[in-house]
Amino acid sequence: MFLPERMNPHPEPKERKMQEISIPPLVENPPETNITDLLLRHARSAADPALLAKPGPDGTWIDIPASEFAADASALAKGFIASGIEPGARIGLMARTRYEWTLVDFAIWFAGCVTVPVYETSSPSQVAWILGDSHAVAAVVEAPRHENVVRQAAHQEGLDEVAHVWQIEGNGLDALRDAGKDVDDAVLEERRSAAGLDSLATIIYTSGTTGRPKGCELTHSNFVELSDNAAASLPDVVFPGAATIMFLPLAHVFARYISVLAVAGGVKVAHTADVKNLLPDLQSFQPNFILAVPRVFEKVYNSSMLKAEDGGKGKIFHAGSDVAIAFSRAEQDGKVPLGLKLKHMLFDKLLYGKIRAAMGGKVVHAVSGGAPLGERLGHFFHGIGLTVLEGYGLTETTAPITVNTPTQLKIGSVGRPLPGNAVKIAQDGEILAKGFCVMRGYYNRPDLDEETFADGWFRTGDIGELDDEGFLRITGRKKEIIITASGKNVIPALLEDQIRADPLVSQCLVVGDARPFIAALVTLDAEALPGWLERHKLPAGTTVAQASELPQVRDAIAALVQKANTTVSRAEAIKEFRIVPTDFTEDSGHLTPSLKIKRGQVLKDYESVLEDIYSGAKPRA
Repeated sequence: MFLPERMNPHPEPKERKMQEISIPPLVENPPETNITDLLLRHARSAADPALLAKPGPDGTWIDIPASEFAADASALAKGFIASGIEPGARIGLMARTRYEWTLVDFAIWFAGCVTVPVYETSSPSQVAWILGDSHAVAAVVEAPRHENVVRQAAHQEGLDEVAHVWQIEGNGLDALRDAGKDVDDAVLEERRSAAGLDSLATIIYTSGTTGRPKGCELTHSNFVELSDNAAASLPDVVFPGAATIMFLPLAHVFARYISVLAVAGGVKVAHTADVKNLLPDLQSFQPNFILAVPRVFEKVYNSSMLKAEDGGKGKIFHAGSDVAIAFSRAEQDGKVPLGLKLKHMLFDKLLYGKIRAAMGGKVVHAVSGGAPLGERLGHFFHGIGLTVLEGYGLTETTAPITVNTPTQLKIGSVGRPLPGNAVKIAQDGEILAKGFCVMRGYYNRPDLDEETFADGWFRTGDIGELDDEGFLRITGRKKEIIITASGKNVIPALLEDQIRADPLVSQCLVVGDARPFIAALVTLDAEALPGWLERHKLPAGTTVAQASELPQVRDAIAALVQKANTTVSRAEAIKEFRIVPTDFTEDSGHLTPSLKIKRGQVLKDYESVLEDIYSGAKPRA
């Protein structure tokens, strides 16, 4: 669809007040410390708190004390030792998010070995690359289908080094426990304590939006120092007796780091592998905080709105949403008018309390990462009583470089550096990082050191700015900046995030590199579509593909695009768009496991659509 140019000028960007900020550490550990020491602190204490919980009968949860968890991890570690696995060896771990994932992870560390996470959705070729490149000697998998993938990968690629495959759902873990019964405790302790802060803890392969994944070498220091300093910075969130539920993939650095942080801080963690069961699990486990990627927060907001609209209470929801956002903004500015306070109290009874109850009733904080959340959602959730602590980081930085805290919070930013970390803005706007968070390098890729590091600073590849208080804002990805044929630089995320925020939209990809103007590919949300069709009195059985051709749908998307265009200059505005009849998903090969769009793959697969946009064909009406 062709979109007319807007005439409003783009507001001038604010001058950056700060180019570099470094926060000194609050906690430093002896050089012989490793991740297992975080667990043993609690296991050897008189309190012996429950650090994990497993699903029990009838929707209950069974607490697992730190000592019991440490004993089981030790028993599995003895099994690895008895199987002939040497110190420092790599062991693959391929499973959904579940208690045993974390158990095996710690067992690998107790054995003095290195964990290599593999997404459980990975193909045989992906598994072959990761296990082969890391020189893994064994793998622990969840189910027969995962073992089949590993066996197939080993057969196709000749992975002779993978001598063992143990299955969680079979008797693999019991076999490990039995194998290790005769291993002496002194042998285990020698293996466990051999690793120090500088030792390699894990090789995490970036899921990668282009090319083959690179293995990020993360050390025990990365996890230990970062966890202890984060816990010291977030005492209202991470504290003994707090609880959280893990539903993001543990193969991803974000969830993996939070798991270690929880152990460091004495937080009890539950796991749920199926996001469809998330709400019942939240209600039964009642966590104090959760972690999620922005798409999850978008889904919570949109599903609440659609439920209200379908129940004839859409006006109440939208009014309550406006009040929540206004209340949060006013609170951040330091003064909430009395009238706004009264409205907020009313909507807390009508709306906000129900949303909090759906999330378990006790959640007061949420940690968001992986992509920008946006001010609108940040203020909405803060306004309903759930403070979203948005942070920023990459696999290469063990997840967090910066994070907002309850006492140092600026919604719309990704916070200030954690203690022990530093951020610098390069001349071209690229964000550089240094400190506890930064990996020691890419495994087997010394050729990337010059490209990755500049005078000791890690090049993130992201573009951002620091304000005068040291809060970081992300404005785009350096490699994703679009340069039009006329030489105009466009940051696609500024437009994509606004369009994707509407419940009708699932994904949005802004395009236009070396092209005469900016355009967009948009996909529809299959879950939101039925309610949208009903409210617009359109046939209930309309499929996503059919809906993409409806003039009413095209008009709705056009309105979203026009609204987004008001926030950018005329040269940056989207001039045309196409609604793609199928969604971008992980299964289609267009999303990474952490739900980032594989821009290059989409451009390749939809080349004919792009040519239609730019070939001079008449714009659609």
